[in-house]
Amino acid sequence: MNPKQPEAEALAVLNGRFVAVGSEAAVMHWQGPHTRVIDAKGDRLLPGFNDAHVHFSDGGASLGSVQLVNVTSLKEFVQRIADYAAHASKGEWIRNGEWDETKWSPARLPTRQDIDAVTPDNPVAIDRYDGHMLLANSKALALAGITAKTPDPPGGVIVRDTTGQPTGALKDAATELLQKAEPPLNPAERQRAIGSALLEAAMRGVTSVQDMSLDYGDLAVYSQLKAEDKLTVRVYGAPLIANVEDQAKLGLGHAFGSASLRIGALKMFADGSLGSRTAYFTQPYTDEPGNRGLLFSDLLPLIKAGERLMRADATNLQVCTHAIGDAGIKTALDLYQAVDKNDGPKDRRWRIEHAQHMAAADFDRFAQLHVIASVQPYQAIDDGRWAEARIGHDRASRTYAFRTFMQHGVRLAFGTDWPVAPLDPMLTLYAAVTRATLDGKYPDGWFPEQKLSIQEAIAAYTMGSAYAEFQETEKGSIEPGKLADMVLLSQDVLKIAPAAIRDTHVLKTFLGGVEIYDAAAARQARP
Repeated sequence: MNPKQPEAEALAVLNGRFVAVGSEAAVMHWQGPHTRVIDAKGDRLLPGFNDAHVHFSDGGASLGSVQLVNVTSLKEFVQRIADYAAHASKGEWIRNGEWDETKWSPARLPTRQDIDAVTPDNPVAIDRYDGHMLLANSKALALAGITAKTPDPPGGVIVRDTTGQPTGALKDAATELLQKAEPPLNPAERQRAIGSALLEAAMRGVTSVQDMSLDYGDLAVYSQLKAEDKLTVRVYGAPLIANVEDQAKLGLGHAFGSASLRIGALKMFADGSLGSRTAYFTQPYTDEPGNRGLLFSDLLPLIKAGERLMRADATNLQVCTHAIGDAGIKTALDLYQAVDKNDGPKDRRWRIEHAQHMAAADFDRFAQLHVIASVQPYQAIDDGRWAEARIGHDRASRTYAFRTFMQHGVRLAFGTDWPVAPLDPMLTLYAAVTRATLDGKYPDGWFPEQKLSIQEAIAAYTMGSAYAEFQETEKGSIEPGKLADMVLLSQDVLKIAPAAIRDTHVLKTFLGGVEIYDAAAARQARP
């Protein structure tokens, strides 16, 4: 990923950084009596992947929770919850799940009545895979005090049946009503979740993550792990913008901290998701004509959102705004533009997270305001199964428009939104270069004109993500002086057929030159 030296035969690492990159003959001059020499046997070595948008502890927690993302029917959905509840402690909350009703036939939202009988002793609050809806059982609703008389909160919806009773499905800000009743994770639970996430990241060749909606409890665990030299991924955290004063008062500015752990960013929500029909659009949903989606509570009222952005800008904090629908994206850009007009241009590197469904006029505004498009290609091949039924062909043609962004000079940063999508970078690269939907209906690509080359996709996942966190001089490419984060792959993704990329796996992962994952050793260690 160094344009001045696209390929090399060998490299040397000293004190956690690359010191030489070039021919084998030149690099071997760095070998000393205690140097560890690794023969990669001609396999492809790349910079470590930098996931620009994850929910890291949630991802780790999901690995040990009830697994619902791949169920294909309501019957299977209920059975998996029943099986999990049978081994859960009485009173233990059943969480995570990541269910997706679009994979069922018929595709309908589950209700509390579907799961009450199999969860008599456990409150349930299981997430839809997009993170913008959850399903609660009657026990959880009772603990939260949610009844037919509970009004919809600003920016949220309590889904109700024909009699006005809550079905158990809660959308966006309505989920917060339930979360207030949920016990927070204790430090031991957080440590287990983050420990699982670290193992998953190392196995996938992910050496940096940008943790969106960072919880302060997670930050404490990261700090402890760093002190113990056990933090095997580099973390840049973005707490919620409602807490802007916590960082603003300290005057830290963006990207404050060490190479291992930094803060200085803020996460703001403009709207919800397409799957939950809460992404905010200018025109109504095609399959739900009375619904345009929702502006999230972070933007209500808009004057308050503007004040928070001005406060962030005054102290050089980076802002990362979740915006999916065309009206949600437009509103976020309007707010950004107002700050730029008031405070003048500077290197803010403010971002739109997801940037999924664009209005044609806003590609130019992205470029003019130097806004980064932080995107998740896997979601294109997932949503492509059903998105056109929700918003029609025309709007879908500007969905996950990676090529159009690049043509307008907009910088891309790649991520996964894990646990919304798998953390595996090979699936992200596969999605970006093929756009072949998961249901097999578009083998040549869903809106194939938006495909990227494999080189462009890797660049967005390494240098693009590094730029998005003000770290492009520190990592993202294999060149002297940079952090020696790298991943060795089982196939040369630059040469194999695009369809084969998803079958590639990681052989070794290195962080600062230290091997943190070895596939062969992991296989031998399995019972």
